[in-house]
Amino acid sequence: MKRTRVLIMGAAGRDFHNFNVVFRNNPQYDVVAFTAAQIPNIEGRRYPPELAGELYPEGVPIYPEEELERLIEEYEIDQVVFSYSDVSHEHVMHAAARALARGADFRLLGARATMLRAQRPVISVCAVRTGCGKSPASRKIARLLREMGRRVVVVRHPMPYGDLSQQVVQRFETLDDLRRYNCTIEEMEEYEPHVRNGVIVYAGVDYERI
Repeated sequence: MKRTRVLIMGAAGRDFHNFNVVFRNNPQYDVVAFTAAQIPNIEGRRYPPELAGELYPEGVPIYPEEELERLIEEYEIDQVVFSYSDVSHEHVMHAAARALARGADFRLLGARATMLRAQRPVISVCAVRTGCGKSPASRKIARLLREMGRRVVVVRHPMPYGDLSQQVVQRFETLDDLRRYNCTIEEMEEYEPHVRNGVIVYAGVDYERI
């Protein structure tokens, strides 16, 4: 059976999650590449074999988004899957036009295909873009729940500036953990307030393992 050749457009976050839950162990698909936007210095790297699974022993290469058209033609891509946020409807549709103009299907994955079943109650703090106030809202929710006597942990996607194979699952309970994982300043700004408030933070590329 011919595998459907897929390219995932991403920004080193939702794209990796979509790959993990929809494509990683699915022999119907062959994810040929990721493209990267928004995150500096992510292109030119690989989604590592430790995360990519048995179907991808060499991992999956990550290219600049500017190379989308070339990649579709060179690798005979069947589907382009758009997998990042903080962009306008116009931006998404422009990406669709670029893919369709080269003959590939354009796809968005929905909640039923990508949500994980949790064994604990979950409160999701979301926003349409960076800077809306998710972090202070998360800290307040954690404080209110602790005041109600609940045990609380925070789960956050990692900021993929380092070695992805070392960011599969991370647990931050003390300030020493921030140093142990070589956190960037941006990561420390996000994790440290929770840790100082006595809230454990989990981060990782593979939410299912968390």
